Amino acid sequence: MTKPSLLLPGAWRPRTLIGAASDRAASPVYVDPARPANLARFAFLDPRATEFYPDWESAASTTVALLRTEAGRNPYDRGLSDLVGELSTRSEAFRTRWAVHNVRLHHTGVKHFHHPVVGDLSLTFEAMELPADTGLTLTAYSAEPGSPSHDALKLLASWSATLDQAETAHTTDGA
Repeated sequence: MTKPSLLLPGAWRPRTLIGAASDRAASPVYVDPARPANLARFAFLDPRATEFYPDWESAASTTVALLRTEAGRNPYDRGLSDLVGELSTRSEAFRTRWAVHNVRLHHTGVKHFHHPVVGDLSLTFEAMELPADTGLTLTAYSAEPGSPSHDALKLLASWSATLDQAETAHTTDGA
């Protein structure tokens, strides 16, 4: 039996949480053709974030705490420094939270989202450090079987497959 799940992009690096492959179900929210998916940039610079996170305040604070954790692990990371600089200059909400110096690392829990296609989702998550690549974390989100979120993830999977089929047909027809 297939258990629907959703992968969302990481706080600052495309490798964190989502890796090189993007989950189509999250793509209507995070797609920015100019740069890789990035949770922190989305949370603080995209107006859709306050709709996507029912408790945006908590999500924003958690995002900054995770960035602080990563900055402690990797203080000379240029990409992270650049992102913190960008967010600090473009977002008062980020600046305020960054100045608090909170650090958080959590591997399991529940997060709430409002997806533009299927609505509200309540998803459990588990973050797994991948020892083959230091600093690489995969976070998987899933829903309780039989719950409205479970049904919503199944709908997203179907919707995603339909989009994939349409793209494949378009590519085949255009060749």
